Amino acid sequence: MNIILLSGGSGKRLWPLSNDIRSKQFIKIFKKPEGAGDKNTDAYESMVQRVYRQIKSADKDATVTIATGKSQVSAIRNQLSDDVGISVEPCRRDTFPAIVLATAYLHDVKGISKDEAVVVCPVDPYVNEDYFVALKQLWELARKGTANLVLMGIDPTYPSEKYGYIIPETKDAVAKVSTFKEKPDAVTAQQYIEQGGLWNGGVFAYKLSYVLERAHQLIDFTDYADLFSKYDTLTKISFDYAVVEHEPDIAVMRFDGEWKDLGTWNTLTEAMEENVIGDARLNDTCRNVHIINELGMPVLAMGLQDVVISASSEGILVSDKEQSSYIKPFVDAIDQQIMFAEKSWGSFRVLDVEENSMTIKVTLNPGHKMNYHSHEKRDEVWTIISGRGKTIVDGMEQPVQVGDVITMQAGCKHTVIADTKLQLIEVQLGNEISVSDKKKYELEL
Repeated sequence: MNIILLSGGSGKRLWPLSNDIRSKQFIKIFKKPEGAGDKNTDAYESMVQRVYRQIKSADKDATVTIATGKSQVSAIRNQLSDDVGISVEPCRRDTFPAIVLATAYLHDVKGISKDEAVVVCPVDPYVNEDYFVALKQLWELARKGTANLVLMGIDPTYPSEKYGYIIPETKDAVAKVSTFKEKPDAVTAQQYIEQGGLWNGGVFAYKLSYVLERAHQLIDFTDYADLFSKYDTLTKISFDYAVVEHEPDIAVMRFDGEWKDLGTWNTLTEAMEENVIGDARLNDTCRNVHIINELGMPVLAMGLQDVVISASSEGILVSDKEQSSYIKPFVDAIDQQIMFAEKSWGSFRVLDVEENSMTIKVTLNPGHKMNYHSHEKRDEVWTIISGRGKTIVDGMEQPVQVGDVITMQAGCKHTVIADTKLQLIEVQLGNEISVSDKKKYELEL
């Protein structure tokens, strides 16, 4: 089975755990099956890790490709290593260009035949194993040519105003699509449900040849490389508007299993197996309270009801669960630099920011290294606090361990390579400290 997972968004509705580069799908809040009873953070997995694990459980030979922007590549590599293909969008151009680019990537880069089918779905649904069994059935329907497009229609559990609706011609498990309806109000949604309407969860399947042919009708390109090179010139348009609304041959497969869109704190906490993640305590008068604490200090909650508390380097949220759905405009008004990010080699967390200095805790995974780089406008000092590895400073290599201090002046080329899990405190010193002040070099080991 070939699967394209669409991964986008900044997920600001889950602030302070999410930010412009750490979207909701990378937050580790779901207990791993093998981690029962373990409070260690390694016992938790993110949405993207959970979905990938479930896909491989349903089909160990599945080819998984994640279509995403450049800002998410490091987090994907950190959480899924090199086991997954990544179709990187040079810039955001909505779902039609993203899906076309990923489809061309499968054909031209991965060598998958045009006659093969692919399933496209969001990277972040909260679902059980039956969903992935259904994805494979959807893929089979597309492979057999049931229709040019085969959609998954979610059996609605209430008259939601958040989703569009698919109206099938019959109530069969697989049926031709009669019409599509835009996101309605609650009264109209109930009418759609009475007509047999299904939620449109953005899950569909097709043969590669179908989307490539449609793409060539709308975009002037030759292959994946050509499309990638001119990606920033493409019109921003959704797959629904560009393809679905103009396609007469569409079928829908009904899915009646659990399916949740965990887009707000209210819905996310419903899926949490535990009320507390991190160092936090509730007294016995708390009711329906969830706490996620990434800070190295305890959180105590007493006498609260229907509240979510989330603490990270980005800030602290204390909110009524229902009101948490309205967080976005308030977060948009907060102007703050990124305080935590996952990289392909590990992660970093900002500890302190002053006018002419910044202090960061850096964690490198075993066997990984930073890019060989330099800064023109700042000096840096590294202090190794755990693990061992080696540094390369202006071509000079030396082993490092706990307690070692390495000083780099502005313009000095440097990197660190971890033999074991390695942590260091990085102090940046300069009048203009900026993430853009970085020049990368090739490193021959």
